[in-house]
Amino acid sequence: MKKYILILISCILLGITGTSCTTDFLNMDPPSQVSIEEYYNSDARIFEALVAAYDPLKWIDYAWGQYTHIGFVSDVMSDDVYVGGENENDCIYLHRMFNYNALPTSVVSDLWTTFYSGVNRANVVLENIENVKDISDEKRALYSAEAKVLRSFYYNWLWKLWGNIPYYEKNLSFPYVHEQSKADDVYTGIVTALEDAIDNGGLDIRTSAQWYGRVSKAMAYMLYAEVVMYQQDESRYPKALAYMEEIIESRKYSLVNDFASIWEEAGEWNSESIFEINYVSVAGKRAWDAAIAAGGSVYPKLIGIDNLGGSPHYEGGWGFEPVREEAYQMYDASDKRRDGSILNFADYAASTGATYKGRYQDTGYFLRKYLPRVGGNTGNTGAADMNYNNNFRVYRYAETLLYASELLARGTSGKGTAQGYLNEVRSRAGLSPIAPTVDNIIQERRLEFVGEGKRYWDLIRSGKAATVLVPDGKYRTNSWTPNKKYLPIPQSDIDAAQGLLTQNNY
Repeated sequence: MKKYILILISCILLGITGTSCTTDFLNMDPPSQVSIEEYYNSDARIFEALVAAYDPLKWIDYAWGQYTHIGFVSDVMSDDVYVGGENENDCIYLHRMFNYNALPTSVVSDLWTTFYSGVNRANVVLENIENVKDISDEKRALYSAEAKVLRSFYYNWLWKLWGNIPYYEKNLSFPYVHEQSKADDVYTGIVTALEDAIDNGGLDIRTSAQWYGRVSKAMAYMLYAEVVMYQQDESRYPKALAYMEEIIESRKYSLVNDFASIWEEAGEWNSESIFEINYVSVAGKRAWDAAIAAGGSVYPKLIGIDNLGGSPHYEGGWGFEPVREEAYQMYDASDKRRDGSILNFADYAASTGATYKGRYQDTGYFLRKYLPRVGGNTGNTGAADMNYNNNFRVYRYAETLLYASELLARGTSGKGTAQGYLNEVRSRAGLSPIAPTVDNIIQERRLEFVGEGKRYWDLIRSGKAATVLVPDGKYRTNSWTPNKKYLPIPQSDIDAAQGLLTQNNY
């Protein structure tokens, strides 16, 4: 039983969802029939708005009809997994992204809606918090910082996926359209908002167990390092490294000894966890006609093993995201992360007698990290398939160490050594030291974070994408090229933008 408070669940609809360029949003008067501005007049009510700003985090696997788990969406564009499913037309938008031939009408458009809903809700907090009278200065600063970090998180994903997007820090009025920003300007907005939240928000380096799931200073630091590294903004490398070393020196985080245990329910919010998106099965209400209700995740079912039988550990699923054989074979046999991350079904069948029926692009290798565990959806009151309790691990302390190592390897001055930080990660994996070159660290990240949605972005920022993401002789027939960095903007938003959005040259 999870004992922390799941603050990501909002039990109230505040009428504040929306996207950047459409009028497709819920427009309701609060029960008291007062305006939004008048409604948010107390600590309790502005906290309601803050809770609502967290809510879209849990929509990242499925919300509006598409399967859009951000780890899966990222990894299908990398070289670690296939899309799978029934055939190449099953979730065709993912197969197109895998092969770098996405279309404005066949792309992960639901993420555009989800993330702009998050931006909208975060802005509601920031636009109304100064009007709240019965709130301490400390809480006002904290809530504002949380909202800014959440907004930056949502914008980070919009920026990485689409680049040239509408960026605004005040919600739109009729006709609900906004000019398009260049990707570099979006980056500036994200990073400066994060700096403000970090410097002025009173965030704790780690939240208390009661509030696991809320933004911490360490989470803001990790998001900062992610966007700075992706932008290759060398002017901010010293600050990013200082943030990483502050996390390290705080002694609030440490690597767990057993890598495989991270992915079990008992491993959620362990000493290594910096930020997770919380999902719960007990009383989980998510259903196909209520996809944004409180509860669990559909992602484990999506990637579960088709027609699985005789397994004492895992439940079956729909056969998406088979892991490539090459990804399994890249590990040293002594690397504890190999079998802690990936299920080799041939070995598993030999030890358990389990059986399965492969689907499209089957490899016999499955992403153990997020496979549906037996009993993982116990106690749900909605759709069983949509309410697995696997939290999504967004940032782990291992990434802190590897960011610090890489920044030092790139010539940034710090307190520790690139070798020392890299050694910690490899030692936990049962491996001996290697030279802390940038290439070695990028590869170490691949080994550490397979299936966690990191690899594709690492290939782009390190300049390796064009040479690594090429036809594979099996299913990928196109190569990644620099113009593939930004996906096509959803056609529905192009149409609704009244000429203010120019399509990416994908």
